[in-house]
Amino acid sequence: MQTQKPLLPLGARRLAAWCGVVLLVAGVAALVVWLCVALKTAVTPVMLALLGTALLGPVHRWMTAHGVNRSLAAGLTCALLVAVVGGAGYIVVSALIDTGDQIVRSLKDAGHWVVDHFGVAGNTNVDDLAANAKQLVGKFGASAAGGLLSGLSLVGSLIATSVLALLLTFFFLRDSDRGVKLAHSIAPRGAGDLVEAMGRRAFEAVEGFMRGTTFIALIDAACITVGLLILKVPGAVGLGALVLVGAYIPYLGAFISGTVAVLVALADRGLVIALWALGVVLAVQVLEGHILQPLIQSRTVQMHPATILIALTAGASVAGLLGMLLAVPVCAAAFGILGELRKGHLPPPDPPDPATPDPVPPTPDASPGAPPSPSGA
Repeated sequence: MQTQKPLLPLGARRLAAWCGVVLLVAGVAALVVWLCVALKTAVTPVMLALLGTALLGPVHRWMTAHGVNRSLAAGLTCALLVAVVGGAGYIVVSALIDTGDQIVRSLKDAGHWVVDHFGVAGNTNVDDLAANAKQLVGKFGASAAGGLLSGLSLVGSLIATSVLALLLTFFFLRDSDRGVKLAHSIAPRGAGDLVEAMGRRAFEAVEGFMRGTTFIALIDAACITVGLLILKVPGAVGLGALVLVGAYIPYLGAFISGTVAVLVALADRGLVIALWALGVVLAVQVLEGHILQPLIQSRTVQMHPATILIALTAGASVAGLLGMLLAVPVCAAAFGILGELRKGHLPPPDPPDPATPDPVPPTPDASPGAPPSPSGA
């Protein structure tokens, strides 16, 4: 019987199969993003709690390893989290409030200097540009932070989200040992080990990113603040606080904070000091890129800069400033899961049923001219 020839060649069938896989993955990803946006009231505290758990998880594990009760260790870790985040937030906000007007005035003077020395069109009004930029920043911040809890004010939304994230952090720390059982219970039969490995790898990636980024941000902010203080740049502490916050947005945050520092130095201290400030910023960036990141974040998921920029753009388009802050950790977790899948961890085959007899291999038929077998003689 003649075999029917396939309608499409093998290459076309493979291409169609891969297109189907890509469309399926894209559809699932789009559905997940849509659900996160629709349920942002619940998703935002969960994401913040996961980041807090990843940041101070080693402290909780150290306490439990030294005999401290899990609930007490989780409570102490949450108290430490409040102290660290609250203290850092107070320092940053107070520094920006104290020097914010001076920084804005310096940026306006730097804009006038650029207009005067580079021949920009005379009808360009720097004051209008500053006002429009301030209005744009206000709208951008409101769109990023507003709407977390509908019907409440912005302050109430932030407080409610922070309290909920803190409670979730406590439960995540205390009941983290139950996550393995949960992974095995919800996974398909035989895939529990794979699901557990993917979960551990994703959390390790987020944990490494949070710890490494925080440590690098502190070093960058300290070095740039000291450099600006030596150069007697006004608002050095506030600029250092801006560097600390911007470090959690890779590349883009460092570029913006460094540009602001150089422009402030240009407006208040002149071109020579501005060049020195630029040298300080570039030296810190070289220190971060060639020494700090390879040493501190060597065990985390290494992503290409283009991937990080695409993730930042996607996060900003979905959730504004909050999306930019969460984009890189989420992308790191996704790369961790993909890395675990690439290792080839497949679920073990199902064990054979003892009630079912083993299949007997078929005996090949004797050809017409073959001699009889000795057993049949």
